[in-house]
Amino acid sequence: MQTNTTVRMFGALHTFRRERGLAPTTAVAIPPEGRTAHELARDLDLPLEKIEGVFVNHVVHGLDHLIQAGDRVAFIPTGIPGPHRFLLGIFAAGRQDGA
Repeated sequence: MQTNTTVRMFGALHTFRRERGLAPTTAVAIPPEGRTAHELARDLDLPLEKIEGVFVNHVVHGLDHLIQAGDRVAFIPTGIPGPHRFLLGIFAAGRQDGA
């Protein structure tokens, strides 16, 4: 059984979706085995080169992170200013997950 998971896009990714007539927040079906953030971004036709990382349940991860049904997901665009990268955990997540 697949469960809907809400996915949000922030910043430039939000704008990217809106410019294409798509909602910046969408529900997706995640299979029981999960999906990587990379697979999910590709399925949503997001520009992978413009994604810095992904929040999953309020924790920043790289795109290789496995998303499970019911997770809270938000894609983070590139270009986040230096101090915010540290405060939000983006810098550390990129080093751990290889994003």
